[in-house]
Amino acid sequence: MTAGLIPPSAPRHPKSLVAHGHTRDDDWFWLRERTNPATIAYIEAENTFTDATLASLDCLRATLFEEIRSHIQEDDESAPAPYGPWEYFTRTIEGSQYELHLRRPLTGGPATVVLDENAQATGHDFFAVGDIEISQDHQIVAWTRDTNGGERYSLHFCDIATGLALPDVIENCYYGIAWAQDCRTVFYCRPDDAMRPYQVWRHELGTRADADVLVYEDLDERFDMSLETSLSRAWILITSVSRITTEVWVIDASDPTELPRCIEPRRDGIEYYIIHHDHDVTGDRFLILNNANGATNFALHSAPVSNPGIESWSEVVGHSDDARIVSVDAFKDHILLYERVNGLQRLRVLTILDNEIHEIQMTDEIFSVWPGANLNYNTTVIRYGYSSMIVPKTVFDYDIATRTASLVKQQPVPAYTASNYVTKREWAIAHDGVRVPISIVFRSDTHIDGRAPLYHYAYGSYEATVEPTFRVLALPLLDRGFVVAISHPRGGGEMGRDWWEHGRGLEKINTFLDFNACTRHLHANGYGNPQTTVARGASAGGLLMGAVMHLAPDLYAGIVAEVPFVDVISTLQDPSIPLTVNEWDEWGDPADAKIYNAMLDYSPYDNIDAEAKYPRCLVTAGLNDPRVQYWEPTKFVAKMRYVSPATDILLRTEMGAGHGGPSGRYDAWKDEAFVQSWIIETAGVVV
Repeated sequence: MTAGLIPPSAPRHPKSLVAHGHTRDDDWFWLRERTNPATIAYIEAENTFTDATLASLDCLRATLFEEIRSHIQEDDESAPAPYGPWEYFTRTIEGSQYELHLRRPLTGGPATVVLDENAQATGHDFFAVGDIEISQDHQIVAWTRDTNGGERYSLHFCDIATGLALPDVIENCYYGIAWAQDCRTVFYCRPDDAMRPYQVWRHELGTRADADVLVYEDLDERFDMSLETSLSRAWILITSVSRITTEVWVIDASDPTELPRCIEPRRDGIEYYIIHHDHDVTGDRFLILNNANGATNFALHSAPVSNPGIESWSEVVGHSDDARIVSVDAFKDHILLYERVNGLQRLRVLTILDNEIHEIQMTDEIFSVWPGANLNYNTTVIRYGYSSMIVPKTVFDYDIATRTASLVKQQPVPAYTASNYVTKREWAIAHDGVRVPISIVFRSDTHIDGRAPLYHYAYGSYEATVEPTFRVLALPLLDRGFVVAISHPRGGGEMGRDWWEHGRGLEKINTFLDFNACTRHLHANGYGNPQTTVARGASAGGLLMGAVMHLAPDLYAGIVAEVPFVDVISTLQDPSIPLTVNEWDEWGDPADAKIYNAMLDYSPYDNIDAEAKYPRCLVTAGLNDPRVQYWEPTKFVAKMRYVSPATDILLRTEMGAGHGGPSGRYDAWKDEAFVQSWIIETAGVVV
């Protein structure tokens, strides 16, 4: 902390919160009052204090920004994705914050603009596109925009040939757009007051938005709704999903005014997802990816479109104890299976005519692979993406007949030589003997003798995975001798469905203990030491950071907690807070005394200890964040200042953005340079 600077102090307003005979004192509960001038004054004072405290890092931040920029080809194009008679792609232009969306004829010719994000962003400090969908006749683009980071979007339409916007504008939309086959009817989602997508509406181009028709509504607060058109373009798919249960409704895309019909009514604990497949041999059918009948890692079944209920399901690919089927794409003559095995991904192809499955072979020991932009249903070529921690993101086209992959495009990375870096996989042993994977990368000239600075990242929730892919933004750290490690603790999805099950609810503590076990393993094997280790996580990963620093503060020199979910009990006790009710399947409902007590053991806000010697902390927030409310990190810092005044802790709040921080790419690079400068200083690296 810079000498002479006095950190802000938020006033205490005592408030007692009682549950299950237990009382929690929350003197900063009042910071939830967004319209209270004292709230904004305190947040702005924290921003001012942070800027003043870190002013000495201004030159380093500028250097880091230029280093990041030097590794990015600012004028670039994505791999063009064929769709009908066109190929669609995006372009970035040096000096522009946002992308251009373009297309050109497959037969050749000049590119035309589908959507210019830079033009649309003019006059807005924040700008984000949520969805962009092309009508099936390729004449109209439907797209959504958010101009404050709150994730309530407005839906717009544009004639691609003329570039003129249509007068149709629909406010208060959420993610998800689906076109009917008439190319005049579009479906969209709306959120409720708690930001839960719960309605699907139908709009006909040229009509008033207030004449739109409510198609489907889910009043069960545990469920979110998603909306898409099947790859075959034959069906509109409405999926209501909680963390552990789903229900799918379908609408014939050729008859958009028909009422949606349910595939199979929801049953607690049963998840299923629908993929449409129509073939001369197998018939017109739905493929159903599901976990029914004990298929923990999911199996694939099929049923005729005319009778798709569970009583008609027949097995296509059976359940495996070793491989988790994550998703499925169905094409005319083949099915693509995206699976996870032993912490890594694989792609397998099932050909319809011979009913054989083969795996697309990968070359590296540690890698990430994912389905690419496959927009055509009737194709014999599969596009997929590939990367490792030293191989930039690469796009391949895989020919089913010849079983060969051809390079389409690799991410250009100026001033980068892959052979200068090494990537490895390590396995830590957790408190209960479970092996936890760690993905590692470092420069080949970095000495693995315990002296190198260590940057340690993880997420560990929602069955999400942090893939071992190439990250341009890591290069400034790697080139300063950092070891960069990504741990994959329980609560994520890296090792199958059970990996998530044993890291949620009453077993959430495993996530935090796993991460600390990984840190100890890294230290014991020469990848760093406690004096030079900085850990980082965001959102649920920010909760992870808050928990591990309480459980083992001596393991870390610094903690970066970005938009952290740190006030666990108070948030999950309040259904009025956006996204709370459907979080109970992930974390548990504190109305249950067992869940309450489990949360009490790890909730960062409730475990601040005056006797602990905490590492340095950098905490971030977004004033418009609908996912982790701004007051959670704000309260956490305010309480830390009071309870543990010796802790070097800083809060930085984006006043005009949400969960993801700044929206423009240059602004995002500057934001990353800000965080990295703090990490470098905290790790004691001489610059």
